[in-house]
Amino acid sequence: MSLDVVRILMLTRGKRLLAAAIGFGEVSIFILALGQVIVGGLDDPLKVVAYAGGFAAGNFVGSIIDEKMALGYLSLQIFPAAGCLPEFINKFREAGFGVTCIKGQGRSGERTILFVLLKRKDLNRAIDLLNEIDPETFYNISDARQIHGGIFPGKKKGK
Repeated sequence: MSLDVVRILMLTRGKRLLAAAIGFGEVSIFILALGQVIVGGLDDPLKVVAYAGGFAAGNFVGSIIDEKMALGYLSLQIFPAAGCLPEFINKFREAGFGVTCIKGQGRSGERTILFVLLKRKDLNRAIDLLNEIDPETFYNISDARQIHGGIFPGKKKGK
C-alpha cells in the first residue's frame, strides 16, 4: 500500500513511467501476499486481520513517505488584509518566493490576491511567514501539477 500511495502521487505529478514501474512492483507484491492469505484459506480470521492491518499500515507509511519526499509544486493564494499587503509582498520576496498580485472583487469590496508558486519542500517556510505576518490571514493551498519558469528560493537568477 505504501507503493500504491507513491504510485498515485507520481501519476498526479505527471511521472507516468515511474508510476508504471512502481505499479509493476506493487502488483507483484500484492499477488504474493494475497496468495499467502488465500492458500491458507479465508476461514482463518487472523490472516484476514493481518492482511487488513498491513493494508492500513501501508497507507499510513505511504503518506509519511510522500511527506518526506515532498516532490512537486504547490500554488498558494493569499488574501491579506489591505494593511498587511506590502509586508506580505516584501517578506515573501525577501525569502526568495515569486509573488504575483492580482486585483479581485470580494463580498466586502476590492481585494488584492497574492499568488505564490512554491516547491512542496518550502511549504512550512511559507506557512511560517504567513503566521509571522498575520496568523488570521485567509489562504488556500492547492497542487500545481505542472509549471514552467518562475522564481523559487535558492534558484539562481537567469537560470
